[in-house]
Amino acid sequence: VQLQASGGGAVQAGGSLRLSCKVTGANFRLFPAAWYRQSPGSQRELVAQISADSAATYADSVEGRFTISRDNVRRTLFLGMTDLKPEDTGVYYCWLNNFWGQGTQVTVSS
Repeated sequence: VQLQASGGGAVQAGGSLRLSCKVTGANFRLFPAAWYRQSPGSQRELVAQISADSAATYADSVEGRFTISRDNVRRTLFLGMTDLKPEDTGVYYCWLNNFWGQGTQVTVSS
């Protein structure tokens, strides 16, 4: 199983990004998936998760700003991020069935 994350970058506060995570080697549609992030000096934390039938839940800190979604045909997980804040800075990791992507850096400047 391989998860390939992309879409990170550097933006100013208030900006938007859309992360993607392409999954190969797994029956993507059967499993819940999630996005985590790790900020410098902090533990990895759950940002958003989505069930196999696309029910989504979010961390309080991103509720209303981030949207997790999945495309089962393209076997891809997405994270839409709007109104980004400096505290959203970190490495974002996708997760599926205990497998991790390699991470993509998001940097938000004030």
